[in-house]
Amino acid sequence: MANYLAQFQTIKSSSDRIVIAVEDVSDLWLNVKDSFEQRLPVKKACLNNKARNPVLVENLPAEFIQTTDSRLRSRFPQEQYLFWFREPYATVVLVTCEDLDEFKTILKPRLKLIVQNDEREWFIVFVSKAHPSNDQATKMAKKVYARLEADFNTKKRERCCKFDLHGPDDEFWDDFDSKMVDCIRNTLDRRVQFYEEENRRLSEQRFTPVWNFCNFFILKESLAFMFEVTNLHEDSLREYDELELCYSESVNLPGKPREFGGLDTGDDQAALLNPGFKALTQIVQDDVFREFEFRQYIFACQAKLLFKLSRPVEVAARGYAFVVSFSKTLAVHENALPFCFREVWVIIACLGLIKSTSTQYDGGVVAIDSEKEFYRLQGDLYSLCRAKFMRLAYLIGYGVEIEKSPVNSASLSMLSWPKPATWPLIPPDSSAEVMAKEKTILQAKAREKLFDIQRKPLPLEPSSLLREANRRRAFLSVGNLSELYDSVDGSGLGAHSKLSPNKSSSNLMTRTMSGPATSETSLPVDRPMRLSEIHVAAEHALKQTISDPDFMTSLSSPEEFESRYMELTKGAADNYHRSWWKRHGVVLDGEIAAIFFKHGNYDLAAKSYEKVCALYSAEGWEELLADVLPDLAECQKILNDEAGYLASCVKLLSLESSLFSSKELQAFQSEVVRLAHSEMRHPVPLDVSSLITFAGNPAPPLELCDGDPGTLSVAVWSGFPDDITLESLSLRLSAFSSADEGLKAIRSTDARVLVPGRNIITFDIPPQKPGSYVLGALTGQIGKLSFRSHGFSQDGPVDTDEFMSFEKPTRPVLKVRKPRALVDITPAVSSALLMNELQWIGLIVKPIDYSLKGGILHIDAGAELKIEESQMIEIESYRSDGEHSSPIDASKALSRPTDTGSVEKVPIENGKIKLPDWASDVTTLVWFPVRAIDDTIPKGTSPASPQKHSIVDGMRMIALKLEFGAFHNQIFERTIAVHFTNPFHVSTRVVDKCNDGTLLLQVILHSEVKATLHVKDVSLDLQAGFEHLGKGDGRPTSSLFPLVIAPSSKAGILFVIRLSGTKDLDELEQADSMLHIKYGISGDRATGAHSPVPVKPDDSEELLFKISLKLKRPVLDPCLAVGFLPFSTDCLRVGQLVNMKWRVERLKDLEEASLSDDEILYQVDANPQNWMVAGRKSGHISFSETQGSRIEIAVTCVPLVSGYVHPPQLGLPDVGDANISCNPAGPHLVCHCYSLDGLFSRKVE
Repeated sequence: MANYLAQFQTIKSSSDRIVIAVEDVSDLWLNVKDSFEQRLPVKKACLNNKARNPVLVENLPAEFIQTTDSRLRSRFPQEQYLFWFREPYATVVLVTCEDLDEFKTILKPRLKLIVQNDEREWFIVFVSKAHPSNDQATKMAKKVYARLEADFNTKKRERCCKFDLHGPDDEFWDDFDSKMVDCIRNTLDRRVQFYEEENRRLSEQRFTPVWNFCNFFILKESLAFMFEVTNLHEDSLREYDELELCYSESVNLPGKPREFGGLDTGDDQAALLNPGFKALTQIVQDDVFREFEFRQYIFACQAKLLFKLSRPVEVAARGYAFVVSFSKTLAVHENALPFCFREVWVIIACLGLIKSTSTQYDGGVVAIDSEKEFYRLQGDLYSLCRAKFMRLAYLIGYGVEIEKSPVNSASLSMLSWPKPATWPLIPPDSSAEVMAKEKTILQAKAREKLFDIQRKPLPLEPSSLLREANRRRAFLSVGNLSELYDSVDGSGLGAHSKLSPNKSSSNLMTRTMSGPATSETSLPVDRPMRLSEIHVAAEHALKQTISDPDFMTSLSSPEEFESRYMELTKGAADNYHRSWWKRHGVVLDGEIAAIFFKHGNYDLAAKSYEKVCALYSAEGWEELLADVLPDLAECQKILNDEAGYLASCVKLLSLESSLFSSKELQAFQSEVVRLAHSEMRHPVPLDVSSLITFAGNPAPPLELCDGDPGTLSVAVWSGFPDDITLESLSLRLSAFSSADEGLKAIRSTDARVLVPGRNIITFDIPPQKPGSYVLGALTGQIGKLSFRSHGFSQDGPVDTDEFMSFEKPTRPVLKVRKPRALVDITPAVSSALLMNELQWIGLIVKPIDYSLKGGILHIDAGAELKIEESQMIEIESYRSDGEHSSPIDASKALSRPTDTGSVEKVPIENGKIKLPDWASDVTTLVWFPVRAIDDTIPKGTSPASPQKHSIVDGMRMIALKLEFGAFHNQIFERTIAVHFTNPFHVSTRVVDKCNDGTLLLQVILHSEVKATLHVKDVSLDLQAGFEHLGKGDGRPTSSLFPLVIAPSSKAGILFVIRLSGTKDLDELEQADSMLHIKYGISGDRATGAHSPVPVKPDDSEELLFKISLKLKRPVLDPCLAVGFLPFSTDCLRVGQLVNMKWRVERLKDLEEASLSDDEILYQVDANPQNWMVAGRKSGHISFSETQGSRIEIAVTCVPLVSGYVHPPQLGLPDVGDANISCNPAGPHLVCHCYSLDGLFSRKVE
């Protein structure tokens, strides 16, 4: 079967569609060919895949071929068996007939013979030539077609359709396509089943001696190709995957050695996407294929199918995995392959995959994850290609052109050197090339970095190239150890070499002058190759390996190498930027920046370096950052970017100190100071968060009351290597519960010199709003440059000072309490003080966890209140019984000061009292004298003239204002009410009337204060109409003076008086009697009223109190009587007039009566809701002056409501109640109402 491999490949390359055979029985094909071929490819076909699931296939490629065609004839049975996939999938039988007899005798037997093959799928197309205008021919054609259907159609399947040559309709084409697709599907199912059975049979023999992989390959790929032709690409791809797996198992079986391949010209050009790169007959060997070509062939077939399925992402993923795995396979056979064959193959394979997948990927509607994954794979291919390309460049002496960066070091140090059987020799006549390479090596030197930074160059190889190359020269003995190193180029110098550069250079120069070895002269066996000779030998060997001239051009010169190196690096970076792996792209941006920097394109280099530095800084890779940041700073300095250059210098200072020497750190600081004190064209605030950090003290936070200033200590850590002077330093606080900083910066008072390490800085905190505050930002100025720091150091002991966090600290450093009572001022007593006398008022001043040191108390007396500033203010300590259990309550009983000797006298000026220092933290009692002024004369009360006294009349208001705090910023204001009263309340009453007209008048003295009153003398000046009996001096009848009246008690004094003969009533109404009381008082100022404060030393303690009394002449006998005359309630109806009558009778004669008028004023008072007065409500009526005279007063009224009603009341306004003997209220009356049916009455409850 393996002999048919060439024919199989030929057939496969020429067969790209399925074949539909045309059996032209009646020579009709030329007539219908164009119509039939217009139906191809088949627009939609429902086929079954390998799992027998229906799959809708669009644009199924097909071709009509006549059975008489040479392509379908002359096939041996074995060929048909092997290449069954190219056999027709359907047979269309074209027939026509215009006579039934002809059909029966000729056409029908012939058709039976054609369709008797069971393996062939067929259907008959009857072509009608009858013209539509020829009815007879049309009818005959219908009869023949009906007979044809009856003979060849079955119940399960219809195999006939009719084609009208003069105008086929759409129904025919639908029927034609349906029958044709059914035939293709059935044929495909039968052939798939056949190939599966054959493949299964061969798979079972895989581990037997008769196993032949070529036979299995032809059958397996035939099935895969058949799926591919029918557009069942998923099934075809699955077959190739199984074929690859089976080949991997077969090639690894132990047995006789097989050729690997890869030795032909052009094999270095990877054929991952070209399945026809080599003929299968060229890669077959002893019933198996060479691994090098066949694995590429299988992958090319898979990639072709994936591209047809529009899956370039999977091609990239499979391609990258294949390149990596196949590179390992090449490494196993590297001894038998050309020099650096593996590196060249990987580079070309990656470039081919990148180009093909990028072309196929249209970036249409795809998932974001798939798009990111595609670009990630592209970046990986670029990176792999770039690493291999750098390795080749390094072999031929372009290592000096490669930036010795961490990413290049990481990539190249993991790539081993080529491992040929023997290292290539130097070609003849190459002395000039060796000299040029030697000169390049000697002149190569590392670029000097800014600030003279000396950093150990990173290695770009896993081991010394010089040693590795000479070790591969197995037929030579290794010379002296010193000759295995090249001290000029870092790539050849071993990590532990102790040779001096001068000595090594002289040795190399001596060797170079001797000239290269040739085949005639040959190298002495004891001398190894020099590095320049290794580069020349590798370059000539690569020219023999690389067959692609374009690729070889990229290695022809350092400029071409740099151009291709830039292309690969930029391609990898751009693709990584468009994927999830953006950090890889940023890292590669640093390599691009190095090339820009080399060519003087500092602007683009700075932009790339900024991205790299931002990544390293965010990830905390300080060692990598220390390698790149000086390059960024150098670009910024060249571009005169002062702000960026300054920020880079600060960042260099903030890195770990072990990364740089002390001299380098001092150079960084000197640059910062120089720029800060220079005239910057565009000064910008500098962020030094990573260099200057700060934290609060580990002690509890500073606590202040609302409105209080304070002093806050902050620990500031300086990362500068030397002392640095700050022109100013300010601190900003942030509210703990708010994100904004909203608080004005707190400025330090003087310039500060920060020493390296920890510094303690104090700030004066102005009054802040209530809340908790954390450290927000530290701002300041270095020279003319302002800086800002958000770096928060860890709060803790000194050994953790170097710790820094960029997270906002959670522990507050300042707590400002919410507004609360810091002090309380209450009156010392609540009882009344004496009116018009100088009295002590006590104020209890109680600090509430706050110092009142330096406090000033302002006392503003209100109206009718005067402060005697001539008197000294007394301040004493105070303690109440409930001080520790509850706040001071003025209504409770108060105790006297515990230490009477602690009383201090201070002056009062303009109502201001300065509290002594000892009173700042203790509760004190402040006494100051005031006088309540009341110019009115108090009046007594009597039954005839009662008066109501209000406590408000004696109230006086005092406004208090206490200024305290460090800057008198705390203010406490309160207005208190003080009650003043007269010492006595006097009332009078007549206790008895003698027969001779003498009256016993009792004067009752009520004590109004909580103090003992001593009444020393009392006198009464009577008003007109009254006179004293006896001596007439106005003294009381008894002389029990002095009279002592206890607090809240009363005492009575008796006077004997009588009525005088005056007749002037107006004089009697206006005159008042005056009572004079001389008294003294014994009281405690802590309780209430007390002895007045003496203004002068000779002031008497005897007090005088005057009060007016209103006496009225008593009415001893009434002179009138009033009565209501009753009447029957039956006549009382709602709305009916009724007469109300009253009788008035005189009880005394005129000369004895106090009423002398002959007319009396009357007035009727009626409830308007119950009564309506129809007559006069008031009027005068004549009344006889003789005793016993009577008169009746009648008023007409109308009741308004029914039920119980109170009658109107008759009143005599000019006659006092004492002159009326009786005037009883009328009885309740019952008022009735009328019904609608008749006159009746009902009582309403």
